[in-house]
Amino acid sequence: MAITLVEAQKNVQDDLQMGVIDEFRKSSYILDNITFDDAVSPTGGGATLTYGYTRLNTQPTATFRAVNSEYVPSTVSKEKHTCELKVFGGAFEIDRIIAGMGGIVSEVDLQMTQKIKAARALFNDTFINGDSASDENAFDGLDSAVTGSTTEFSLDSTLDMSTAALIEANYVTFMFYLDKFLKKLDGTPSFIAGNTDFISVIQLCAKLAGKYNETKDSWGQQVETYNGIRLVDMGAKAGSNDDVIATNVTTGISSLYFGRLGLDGLHGVSMAGQAPVKSWLPDFSTAGAVKTGEVEMVAAIALKASKAAGKFTNVKIK
Repeated sequence: MAITLVEAQKNVQDDLQMGVIDEFRKSSYILDNITFDDAVSPTGGGATLTYGYTRLNTQPTATFRAVNSEYVPSTVSKEKHTCELKVFGGAFEIDRIIAGMGGIVSEVDLQMTQKIKAARALFNDTFINGDSASDENAFDGLDSAVTGSTTEFSLDSTLDMSTAALIEANYVTFMFYLDKFLKKLDGTPSFIAGNTDFISVIQLCAKLAGKYNETKDSWGQQVETYNGIRLVDMGAKAGSNDDVIATNVTTGISSLYFGRLGLDGLHGVSMAGQAPVKSWLPDFSTAGAVKTGEVEMVAAIALKASKAAGKFTNVKIK
C-alpha cells in the first residue's frame, strides 16, 4: 500500500499526532508530496528494516518490422537495489513545574514544535546528502543515487551567474542547457531543488524568459515554478545555518537536484501499517519531576528509475 503524510493523517485519531504530521508537512514540499511505500516489516527481531526493489537503467524501445519478419528482441536493463529504513528524530526534557506555568506559549508545545522543525530539516538534508557509507545510521540520499549516472550533468565550463548583470547576460545559455538536461529525464520532474541563492538565480532567469509563475499552496505559502516545475529551497541543515545544498566557498559553484515523485520514480519507504511520523508527549500524570517528549520518523527513499532524478552542476552563483 502507498500513502502520503496527508493520507496517514486521516488514519490517526489523536489530535496531537494530526498536528505533528501537519508540522512535518509545513514548509517541506518533499514531505508534503512524497509517496511512502509502507511495505517494510521488521525482521530478525526488528534489527533489519530492508526494502528491496528493481531500478530501471534504460528506457523501453519499439521498432517497425517488415511483413513476415520478427521483431529484434530488446529488454530494458535493470539492477537490484536495497535501502535501509532509518530512525531519526529527537527528544526533549521538561520539568513539570515549567510545563504547568502556561503563559502565552506552552513550553511543551514550543519544544515539540522546535523538535519537529529539526527533524524536518534533518530529513531534507538526508534526502539530498544522505550517505550510509559515512554514517551508518542515515539512509542514502539523492546525491548518492545520481552520482556517476547518466543524469548527473556538469557543464563543460563554469557558467558565471553570480551577479544580476551576469544573469542577464548569461540566462539564455543557462536555460538552454537546463532545458536540454530536463529532456534527458524520463518525464517532467516534480521539483527543482537548490539552495536559496541558486533558486533566486532561477527565479530571475524564469522572469526574464517569461517562464515564471507564482501561486499559493494549501498552507497559504508562496509557490514558485520554472516552466511549471516547482522550485524548492531545501533550506538549512538541522541546528545550523549551513545550506543543505552547499555552495563551494572557493569556487562559488553549486548544484541543482531534480526528482519525479511517484512509486515508479522517486518515493519514500516506511514501515508496513504504521504512520511514518510518531510523537510522544511528556506524561505528567506519573511520579517524577522531569519528563521526556519525543518525535520520531522511520523512513528512507528509493529511486525506481535512474532517469527519474538528476543533478545539474558547475554553475557559479557566488
